[in-house]
Amino acid sequence: MGIRLGENQYGKAEVRLVHVNRDTDVHRIKDVNVTSQLRGDLETVHTLGDNTTCLPTDTQKNTVYAKAREWGGVGAIEDFALRLARHFVGEHDYVDGARQEIHEYAWDRITTSDGPHDHAFSRRGGETRTTVVTKDAEGEWVVSGLEGLTVLKSTGSEFHGYPKTKYTTLQETTDRILATDVSARWRYVGVDHDYDAVYASVRALMLEAFATTHSLALQQSLYEMGRSVLKSHPEIAEVRFSMPNKHHFLVDLSPFGLDNPNEVFFAADRPYGKIEATVERDDAPAPGNAWKTVPGFL
Repeated sequence: MGIRLGENQYGKAEVRLVHVNRDTDVHRIKDVNVTSQLRGDLETVHTLGDNTTCLPTDTQKNTVYAKAREWGGVGAIEDFALRLARHFVGEHDYVDGARQEIHEYAWDRITTSDGPHDHAFSRRGGETRTTVVTKDAEGEWVVSGLEGLTVLKSTGSEFHGYPKTKYTTLQETTDRILATDVSARWRYVGVDHDYDAVYASVRALMLEAFATTHSLALQQSLYEMGRSVLKSHPEIAEVRFSMPNKHHFLVDLSPFGLDNPNEVFFAADRPYGKIEATVERDDAPAPGNAWKTVPGFL
């Protein structure tokens, strides 16, 4: 029986970087978490402990910080990830592939009586912007997205007509609360885009579709959110969603002599339904290695 080394990569995970742009008195903050991973001729590193072709993970960390200074900031996280990937592959002949994953945390200016403050900020909720850039001999791929976008509709949602078995206890409803935490990833066609503008548009389109779709199932809302994005953005080939159904159950107040006309609910955190699907163009180009390094999605 032969034994051999399989696919592998290594790098520095979760490099926390905060960049402050001080070009004017109105400062701009970029708060990101970078994970850099490299691939290449690493056989002897694993089998013999020969580090000749092993660029230290500490060097990868330092490169992230140095390039943020050399390049005048981070900019769109997709552009920063692409430049990092190209640097690692282009500058080191023993590196033939790079995966750069970045999460961005949004900060809003604190509003004062005089308007938005020049250099005071508050961090926005749990929502995170993401990107995974992969570069190798076959090409470059960008998969961007968001996670932790919590949304809720207090009406305009139904759920009925589903199969019933002897284990079914869920009651049909024509008026329920619909809530979820949206995690979405979209695959770009090509790599030359205004990523900040596309991100803002995609987020707005998803929110509008969620709000305006009279939903008969969370799956229907998911599909309409993806369809809205693809109709407006030909540069996006597909959108993949993972959306938990954050159940809200009507509380029985009859023991207390009270009615409950869809006003008082118990918000259950678990167990929860988990809805996952891809909305894609039927003529979309093949994904290549785009999704290979994006774990947790279909």
